[in-house]
This record gives sequence, structure tokens and C-alpha cells, in this order.
Amino acid sequence: MSKSKIVVACLLVILVYAFFALDLGQYFSLEFFKSKQVQIDAYYAAQPAMAALIFCLIYIAVTALSLPGAALMTLAGGAVFGLMVGTVLVSVASTLGATLAFLVARFLFRDAVQNRFGESLAAFNDGIEKDGAFYLFTLRLVPAFPFFVINLVMGLTRIRTLTFMLVSWVGMLAGTLVYVNAGTQIAQIDSLQGILSPGLIASFTLLGLFPLIARKVLEFIRAQKVLKGWPKPNSYERDVVVIGAGSAGLVSAYIAATVRAKVSLVEKHRMGGDCLYTGCVPSKAIIRSAKVLHTLRRAEVYGFKPAGIEFEFSDVMDRVKRVISKIQPHDSVERYTALGVDCIEGEARITSPYTVEIGERTLTTRNIIIAAGARPFIPPIPGLDPDACLTSDSLWDIRECPDRLVILGGGPIGCELAQAFARLGSRVVQVEMLPRLLIREDPEVSEFMADRFRRDEGIDLRLSHKALRVVVQDDQQILVCEHQGNEVEIPYDQVLVAVGRRANVEGYGLEELGVSITPQGTVAVNEYLQTRFPNIYACGDVAGPYQFTHVAAHQAWFASVNSLFGSLWRFKVDYRVIPWATFTDPEVARVGLNETDAEAQGIEYEVTTYGIDDLDRAIADEADRGWVKVLTVPGKDRILGATIVGEHAGDLISEYVSAMRHGLGMNKILGTIHIYPTLAEANKYAAGEWKRAHAPARVLAWLERYHGWRRG
Repeated sequence: MSKSKIVVACLLVILVYAFFALDLGQYFSLEFFKSKQVQIDAYYAAQPAMAALIFCLIYIAVTALSLPGAALMTLAGGAVFGLMVGTVLVSVASTLGATLAFLVARFLFRDAVQNRFGESLAAFNDGIEKDGAFYLFTLRLVPAFPFFVINLVMGLTRIRTLTFMLVSWVGMLAGTLVYVNAGTQIAQIDSLQGILSPGLIASFTLLGLFPLIARKVLEFIRAQKVLKGWPKPNSYERDVVVIGAGSAGLVSAYIAATVRAKVSLVEKHRMGGDCLYTGCVPSKAIIRSAKVLHTLRRAEVYGFKPAGIEFEFSDVMDRVKRVISKIQPHDSVERYTALGVDCIEGEARITSPYTVEIGERTLTTRNIIIAAGARPFIPPIPGLDPDACLTSDSLWDIRECPDRLVILGGGPIGCELAQAFARLGSRVVQVEMLPRLLIREDPEVSEFMADRFRRDEGIDLRLSHKALRVVVQDDQQILVCEHQGNEVEIPYDQVLVAVGRRANVEGYGLEELGVSITPQGTVAVNEYLQTRFPNIYACGDVAGPYQFTHVAAHQAWFASVNSLFGSLWRFKVDYRVIPWATFTDPEVARVGLNETDAEAQGIEYEVTTYGIDDLDRAIADEADRGWVKVLTVPGKDRILGATIVGEHAGDLISEYVSAMRHGLGMNKILGTIHIYPTLAEANKYAAGEWKRAHAPARVLAWLERYHGWRRG
């Protein structure tokens, strides 16, 4: 704590102590005021301005220090100054005093509270930022919530000071009028408890609930306005219709069926979506085959004589198909039908907020969940034929390994496939317009992977190369790029485009309904995953902001539950702890902040790093490369984020995901027993590095002396 904060804190403690030590509270009793009312009235008659000033200063001091006496002061204001003048004085003084208490709490404690509990308070902070004024206004109307507590708590939030002052003034005005008016009748009041009668508190509570009720009414009116002109069915065939049977759609339908809702799941192609057929499953299958081949070629590293390895690329692709077929029953029509889901094959079209058309059939439904997914984005590069180039969708149909393969894109998909195809025999040229691979990771991660790709995988990396056009010369396809102002020609046999994915927002009725699309090309949704129509939701890749299978499933829970139970209670989608992994060799996994993010957001942090090259199991497995890097709050063990580069990093990161989700720090990880020898011990050793850096030097020095004394 800074010197200025210590001074302010000490001054406050002294003032509050003096109030109680000198028994100043006796002067804020109804009996004392009544005994002195004649003299006070006389002083006000003689010097009205001075009396008003003294009253305001005392009121401000009492409120700013959160001392008992504000209720008596409010009554006294009515008794001495009358209803109009008393209301003005009390309103101004109470607002200024409350604002001072707010500022003191903010000055002394806000930074510490936000630094310590910032991750846990993320949703609360977002709510305050969006609706803080509304919440404060509601609290100010209800005297059941002590005003001094509201002052102090709001000081710990990010609400603006001017907003706090204005909303407090307006919110307290009704209560001020009631109390000041009661003060004008002070002769009939025997105790302060008489003011806070059950009837009066009930009235205030109803007054405080009014904004909440008004908000619900306003939401209802807005919904009716949006839905106006769309005929509402007298009854519904379905509780919810889900469009798209990828990860988001499957989970949405599963949850709806679990709670016995009547749900239809519409898919125009294949149940399982991109993840099963063109994304996660096939890519991990080919990565595994390529890794086995890479391991066999390094047989001497494991103590074996070098051996020639023969294979057919078509056999590898057959294995990929076999893996897909083995997982396919998990997402099949048969399984979901058995769960109670009405699975429909066909193209869905939303014809109104209450109807979905599939071919000749039209379903009426209370809610609609859009889970239409995304598709590979092919940039408009002159000469590049979208139908001839490979994407993560079309790649799995090839039967011969390309000899010269150009991969456009240095993100996770591009890196995973570049390494896999290089190991399977392609001469890979990876083209990235940005200066480094995996741009969302820290620079040392990018440098590590780039060095490994060049040195160990034989990949020809072309960073800072912008694709300009594709030309054909002498029956040879050539990608022309710009690099440092010069044109560079890269001949190839096949080109794989892996520069991102575009949400599927066209062709099923959104345009006709006027559903908004974000600048990023995704369906615009609020924090409850609702579109502009309150009964139409979107989740997964089509909604963003993350295009991960596990995030799609996460969003699907919120979309399904909110659509079915939102009229009773609804939940804001929670993005606080989102992990992801790039399945290269070694893998790169992350959750929370890395250094690049923390610096961009101005968040203070400490870094702890443990090198996996020192880990026993990694050494035994010939996987002693990579590291664990953890960001923590300075001086604290609270985890802000973690990055792991190494074997099975995607599995190892789960410990940090769980720790961050449940508020566990580095001390808890250090205190957890990890099996020896395992790769998971890397997390424990990283926590040990943190502990060593925060060892209490003074205590250790005394312990050294103690042991010396014991030895004699």
C-alpha cells in the first residue's frame, strides 16, 4: 500500500475511533435533538445560512465516514428547515457524503480487490459496465440495503464517479422526501424505529422493485415490437428447432431432449458436422499417422537400428476414413433419436420467428437455435480457382500425397497440416502474410515452432509473404507473393488454403427476417445468445467469437437452457476461462492471458517458467522440449493464464483450466500429488518455481539461525 493510502486510512481510523471514544453518538439520538430543538430553531432563525452550512457539513462528514446518524440528520433537516429546504439540503449533503465514501473506498481498496479477484469478478464488472446505473438506482430506492454499504461496495467497481453521483442523487430523492416529511412531524415521532415501520419498508421495497418490473415490461414491449407483424401460432409443434447438427447443434438438441422438451434437429448434410468429417477428427487422425511415421524414422533415437518404412498415402487416408466411421455412431441419427430428438434431414429455412420450413414441411416452434457452423474462407486471389484448391473441407478426398504443397496460412490449421504433410512426404512451403506463425501466441512460441519447422521438418517457411496472384507458366502453377517490396514466385502442385473460416449466415432465412450480422460476419447475439428476435438464438461458429468445438458445446448449453427457461431465469454466456490447443508436435496449449495479451490490456503480471527439458518423464520419452509458462498476479498465486509448449500440452493445460475456473492458485497446484514419472509433473514443478521465487527470505534467515542454535 502506498504512503498516501496509509495516511488516508490512518486518518479515517482516527476519526471513526474518536467518534466512538468520545461518545459523539449521543448527539445523534432523537431524544437529544428534541431536547435541543428550541435552541436549534432559534439559531436557524437568527443565522439561516450558517445553520444550513453547518448542517450540511455535519451530514457530509457522517455519511462520508459511514457513521450512524444519517437517519436522525434527515429527520432533523425536516424538523428545522421544513419540507422544501430540508429536502434540498439533505439531498445535496447525502449525495456529496456518499460520493466521498465511494471515492475513499475506490482509492484505498479497488485496485487490491480487482487485482485479487478480477477474474472472478469479470462477469460482475461486465454487468456493472452495462447496467451499473440501473442496479444502483434500484438499490437506492430500497432502504433495506444500508446506504453506507452501497457507497463502499460501488467504490470497488468500475462505475464512473459522475454516474454514481447523479444516480445516487435521483435514487435517494424519493426516500429523502419521505424522511424529511416525517421530520416535519417530529413531535409525533417517539423513536427512529418508528420511521422504519414494516409498512414503510414494504412500500420502499415495492418502490425498489419497480425498476426491475419496469425493465421486464420494457423487454416484453421490445420483444412484441420486434415480433409485431409475424402471426403467432395458437399452439406449437416444437419447443425448439435446432438448425445444424455440428457440435453446437448436437449439444443444444441433447440438452433440450434431456429436460423432456420436444426438439427437432435439422441437418442438410451429415450429423456430426465439420468436426467429425472435415475438422477435428480427420485432422487428428492424419496428425497421429504422420507422428508415428516420424517416430519410426527416428528409430535410432530409441535404441533401434534404422529401418526403411514403406507406406501408401491412400492407406493413411483410408485410416482417416476408418476413424471417422468409428466415431460416427456418437453423432448418429439413431443415437439422437433414441435420446428423444426428432432428427430431420433436409435444408431448413426460417420463414418467421415461429416457423421453420424443411422442404414441403413447416414446423411451428416456440424457439429456434441457429447452429449452422462455418466454412473455409478462400480469399479472392486472382487466378486462384476456389474449386481446384484444397481446403480443410476437400482435403480428405485426395488419394495421392502432393509432391509440392503450398499452404496458405500460419494459424493453427495451417501449422498442423503443414507438419503432417511434410512428414508424409510433401515438400511443403508455408506462406504467411504476418511476420510470424501462430500470431495469437507469444513471440517465443512462434519462434520455437518456426525453428522446429525449418530445422526438423524441412518446411520452407515464407513469413511476411503476401499472396498476390496465381499464374500458370509452362503447365506449372505458380503462386506470386510480395515480400519486402519484391515479387517472389513459388511453384506448386497443390495449394491448401487455411486462412480462417467464415460463418454460414446465408441461405436459410436470416436476410428476410432482418437478423443482424456483425462486422466479423457472424450472427449478432447478446450476452444470452439471443438475436434481435428474443426467441431466436445462435451458438457455435456461426455466432463466434471463438471458433472451437469445445466453445460451441459450451455456448450450446446457454442457448438451449435460455431458450427453454429464459422466461423464468436466464444465464449470460461465460467466456472467462477459454482454453485452446494447436496440435502440432510439440503441442501448444493456452488458457487465459499470455504476455502479449497482458501487455496489450495493461494488466500487471509476474511470469514463472519451467523448462520441460528438465522433466524426467519427458527425457525418458525423448520429448524433452518445450516449457510451461504461467502468469500470476504480482505477489499473489492467482493464475492469470498459462501457456504450455510440449508433448500432450492440450491435456496438461486442463489443470490450469480447472484451477482458474475454481479460483485455485499456484500453492494448490504445488500441494497436489502428481504421479511420478508423468508429464503432468511439469505443472507441479512450475508451481515450485513460483514458490521459490516467493520464498520468505526473512523467515528463512531466521530459520537458518534457529537451526544453527539447535546444532550448538
